[in-house]
Amino acid sequence: MAVEDFRSVGQRLSNWGRWGDDDERGTTNLVTPERMVRAAQMVRSGKVFSLGIPFDESGPQQGGGIRSNPLHLMTATGQAQDHLPGGFRYADDYVVMPLQCATQWDGLAHVFYDEELYNGFPASDVTPRGALHNGIEAQATGIAGRGVLLDIAALEGVDWLPGGFVITPAHLEAAIERQGVVDVGPGDILLFRTGWRRMLVETGDKEAFMQSEPGIGVECCEWLRERDIAVIASDNFAIEPIPPQEGAGFMWVHMVLIRDLGMTLGEIFDLDALAADCEADGQWDFFFTAPVLKVTRAVGSPINPLAIK
Repeated sequence: MAVEDFRSVGQRLSNWGRWGDDDERGTTNLVTPERMVRAAQMVRSGKVFSLGIPFDESGPQQGGGIRSNPLHLMTATGQAQDHLPGGFRYADDYVVMPLQCATQWDGLAHVFYDEELYNGFPASDVTPRGALHNGIEAQATGIAGRGVLLDIAALEGVDWLPGGFVITPAHLEAAIERQGVVDVGPGDILLFRTGWRRMLVETGDKEAFMQSEPGIGVECCEWLRERDIAVIASDNFAIEPIPPQEGAGFMWVHMVLIRDLGMTLGEIFDLDALAADCEADGQWDFFFTAPVLKVTRAVGSPINPLAIK
């Protein structure tokens, strides 16, 4: 099957200059103050769902590559503190971890090609000290707004989609129709569920989780651009199918969405409890919030996203 080359897709859908030549936020600019106010009206019952996985040794990373699961160490446990007055004792700790090893945002300096980052900044701006442009701190005001969940695994009637399964715009449209979601469009934060997190939890097979995955195909980039989606996130680890869809190459969706559209991507979300609740009450939209950690010049950030219904 012929798939349009990612460079031509990216050029056709590009948001470069849309919010000014100095913009480093990309499509999160679509969450305007007016849309944020409307998003707050999504809170109806007060139910809160944490969409982040635990930051511990149970994570999906296998080690041996550029990422490992978090290492949590105690620097104080209250022992050997008899010298402190009044019976006071304390505990303290720290974490060593890749910023993108668990539930996280891909920032706009994370992926690039042809020596240019989003909005035309030079790729040489990514230095050993971090990204001089498009660092994650550019999203410091927070990634929040109206969230919408599309459950593609439920649409297909399976616990999880198989690795390599290509989600097309037709799947997204069919999920919208099945779920009765209204007006998926400008400024929305779109979450799509593949069941891939459930696969990992039920099988415990980290190798299978990281070797392949279902995800959105290249054609979905145009669908997202036409609807002016602000952010996209999923329960898989790389948004797009692995191996790539027939006719496409490695990480084409990443290159178009991050480098050309300026879209922040969320990965390794836990969407199962939220999906079950949405299926039960029929409310598939909600207030979503997932602030970044303001790690200066970082290209990603760990998060604990919240969906509030």
